[in-house]
Amino acid sequence: MIAMLERSPIGRIATVNQKGFPVIKPVNFLYLEGKIYLHSSTKGEKMDDMQRGSPVCFEVDDPVAYVVAGASVCKASYYYRSIIIKGKAAFVKDPDKKMKVLGRMMEKYQPEGNDGEMPAEVLEKTAVVEILIKEITGKENLG
Repeated sequence: MIAMLERSPIGRIATVNQKGFPVIKPVNFLYLEGKIYLHSSTKGEKMDDMQRGSPVCFEVDDPVAYVVAGASVCKASYYYRSIIIKGKAAFVKDPDKKMKVLGRMMEKYQPEGNDGEMPAEVLEKTAVVEILIKEITGKENLG
């Protein structure tokens, strides 16, 4: 599961909004030291939900292949791996930790390198969310 979390490009975070509905959004993320990190604007529905203390659910999946039905529709299938994480979100306030996480995210998403600096005003406007993992489960169907 750790290898899948380290290589997956997109995750999905679910929160519960003010009306009690689950809301799910795709996000870039980083798995680091046993926690999930994501970055975001400080504003928006998922941020409001987390600030209110909404529990979070995080999901990644790895689609492997579709299985053609053949002579029977019941034979149609889908091979996959998936991970579901349930936890609690916290906001990273320490600027050094935020820079570390954002730097590691840049390494993940731009491995060719980036020499640009992050201005202090941009760092202030960027939220870094840390998901503390309470429960993690994996499932796969590989045939």
